[in-house]
Order: sequence, then C-alpha cells, then structure tokens
Amino acid sequence: MSKIVKQEENFSKWYTSIIENANLVDYGLVKGTIVFKPYGWAIWKRIQEEFNKVLIRKKTQECCFPLLIPYSEFQKEKKHVEGFNPELFKISHFGNKKIEDELVLRPTSEISFCHYFKKNINSYNDLPCILNQWANVFRVEKNTRPFLRTSEFFWQEQHAVFETKKEAYDFAISMANEYQDFVKNYLSIDSLFGEKTENEKFAGAENTFTIETLMPDGQVLQSATSHYLGQNFAKSFDIKFQTKNNDYQFLFQTSAGLSTRILGAIIMSHSDNNGLVLPFKIAPIQFAIVCSKELESQSYLKNIYKFLFGYKVETFFVEKSLGLKLQENEIKGIPFQVIIGKKEFENNSITIYKRDSKTKETIKVADFNKEYVEKTIDEYNNNLFSKTKNRLENSIIFVENLQDFKKALEKGKIISAYWAGSKEDEKKLKELTTATPRCFNINEKNNPSKKCFFTNKENAKLVYFARAY
Repeated sequence: MSKIVKQEENFSKWYTSIIENANLVDYGLVKGTIVFKPYGWAIWKRIQEEFNKVLIRKKTQECCFPLLIPYSEFQKEKKHVEGFNPELFKISHFGNKKIEDELVLRPTSEISFCHYFKKNINSYNDLPCILNQWANVFRVEKNTRPFLRTSEFFWQEQHAVFETKKEAYDFAISMANEYQDFVKNYLSIDSLFGEKTENEKFAGAENTFTIETLMPDGQVLQSATSHYLGQNFAKSFDIKFQTKNNDYQFLFQTSAGLSTRILGAIIMSHSDNNGLVLPFKIAPIQFAIVCSKELESQSYLKNIYKFLFGYKVETFFVEKSLGLKLQENEIKGIPFQVIIGKKEFENNSITIYKRDSKTKETIKVADFNKEYVEKTIDEYNNNLFSKTKNRLENSIIFVENLQDFKKALEKGKIISAYWAGSKEDEKKLKELTTATPRCFNINEKNNPSKKCFFTNKENAKLVYFARAY
C-alpha cells in the first residue's frame, strides 16, 4: 500500500493513488489497457445490476454481438468512418495470410446492429426494436488514464429502431434523461444535461444528447450520451420496413451508452485524501461489520444483522486491533462500518463510522433499528449529492468576451457564453484555450438579439464550455 497523494497538491497523482490504494486495477500487457481487479470489477457489476433495471423499464432486450467487424462495412457510412478512422484497431492477417478486407475491433457497434436490423426487421409489426449489449470496445488512445481514457473499455450500448422520427427522437432524449437520473439517484452526482454542438456530436448522428459532470479540478467529464441517428445508417445499409400502407421506408435509429469511464467520475467526485468514497447504492459492501474475534459467538450480533437484511453486508472478525481493518475499509470507500470492540460489547452499544463525513457515532444496540438505518443512508446519499450539486452550481460563470473566458478557465470554471461559431471556430477556440463546447439546452433556440462572444456573429445561443477529460 502506497501513500495517498493529497488532492490539493497534485490532483492527477491523487486520482492514481486512490485507484492503487483501493486495489481497483492493474495495468495490462498492452499500452492503454487495464486489468480490473475483483473489487474494481465488483463496483462495475453493481452499476450493471442497477442500470439493467432502467433498461428493463425501457423495454430493452439483452443481446451479444461479435467483436470483429469488416473494415469495408465501416466505409458504407461516410461520417461514421471519418469520425472513427484514427481510433481503429485493425487486424490485417489470419496467421501468416494477409486479409484482403481488414477486420476492425469494434469501437462501437452501430454497424453490427444495422446488419441485425436489416435481417430481422421486416414490417411495422417488428417495431420498435430496442436492444442492449454489455461489451468491451477498442479505440486507439495516445494519452491514457485508468477508467477515464483507455484503449479498451467496457460499456452498455443500446441500439434501437423505430417507425417514426418522433418516436426515435423522443426516445433518444428520454435515454439521456434516464442517464441523468441514474447519475443523480444511484451515483449521487449532479450533472449538466444538453445537446452537443456540431463538432462534438457522435460521428454519424443527427443529434447527440449528453450528461456532463464536473470534477474538483475544474475539468468536465462526458459521462453518458444518447444519439438520434435519424435515417443516416438506415440509408447507408438499406434498412427498410413495410409500412401500414404497404409501401417501404427507411427506419429511424438511436443509440446510447454508459461506460466504465463513469468509475472515474465516481472516484473524482466523491473521494478524499483518506481514500475512495463510494455511493451507497452501487457499493459492493454497504455495511462492514468489524468485530473483535472473541465476540464472534455472541448472539447479540443477530440484532445487528436483522436490521441490515437486504443490504450488502460483510463481517470481519479481527483477532487483535481493529484499526488496520478499519483503515483498509475506509480506503475501499465502504459507506458504513459497524464497529464492535470490547468497549462496545461491555456497554451493549455499537459505533457507526460514516465514510462521507469521516465521523463516528456510538449508539445502544437497542437504538439500531430500521428507522435509524434508513435515516443514516438517506443522510449519506444527500451529503454526497449536495457536495457535487454545490460544486457545479458555484462553478458556472457567464462571460461576454475571450479575455474573461480565459480568466474563468484558469479558475477552473464552467463557462456559459453565447455562441454562433462553426466547426472551424470550435477548433480555433480549442487551440487558443484548450476548452471545448460541452452542450447547450435542447429547448433553446438561436437568439437573434445575441452575438457570439468569439466570432461576433449574430443569432447566437447559450452554450456551456469547459476543459474536458
């Protein structure tokens, strides 16, 4: 176990030291890849378990597609291949034999799903069709960091097809709303919700809706996205269905995803200089009971267990000092530790250590009941979320010129400014400031009376800008 670097001294090294000390990952044999250790994978599995409830509610069916895609299939959708070409891992040989049509390790699976839809969707009776797979994907990355940017990562990718534009467009927005609700209610993180600008949207999409979360260092993390693909892929892959009028038309398509990058958001949003801090609802261990070994056979533990039924509980019986196990559990971010040493046993009490506030509370065993447990959990969840909500609200600043824009960036702010720039203007702004437009309000229209802070063009709309991971 290495020393945890202080967040205020070096945020990047602090982040890495949290991951190392909490025993979440190792580095893989190939540059840019990571090995998920059991505890790191257990957190991701908890996210899967809880988000699957959302997918079921959205009438999504689970499936699994091959990892390999012929490169020639990518070339059928021009914008898609242009967007992903620099990031593709390609396979050029089978053994010693060169392949004429190179294979690609999927960077995303729109193309595979398109072939499925073309084969399986025949008429309006087959629509809507909403599918999801939990899978790994591959993208070439120059600068890598565990969870935030790796050459291989894991995610859920939902792909859906609909009869009408309205159904598809509304569904894409509804999935973005689901992501925001999940990030809030399960991960205790506040976020910005909006639509990507032309230069930032997904390659091949007509609209990309995004969830952006703010980290303590002032940078923003794109945490989940939902895309309205329109008929772009359907036309490229000739995917038609028979309508109620017995004619044929191209279907309308969406895709959406939440990846292991969200683990980076959890770590940075909540953790402190003592280690990892996990949201209660996705913690693999929610209550750790740390008890002196000599008390193992005492029946009064039953009074603790009965009020923790249904939660994820693990008991640790310690022969000597409890301190080392308590510290280990703190670094792992376990929300609550129920401490039962000799002193507690003699007083018929227990001590609760709360990871969010790093405080202890000693109560009588008789006072440990359902109401106490629920109240304590609610306070924990509210405390974590309030911290991120206050951080986000206090970080947004409105500017009207480039000079103030740069000053706000240096202070780690999210900038709200009127924008009417082109894709080229977005690139110029990034070169000058390293900041990018994160999103704009989907309900906001261009305002004829407002001018762009960067180009002075009229008919601008309010956009959020920030430096991003």
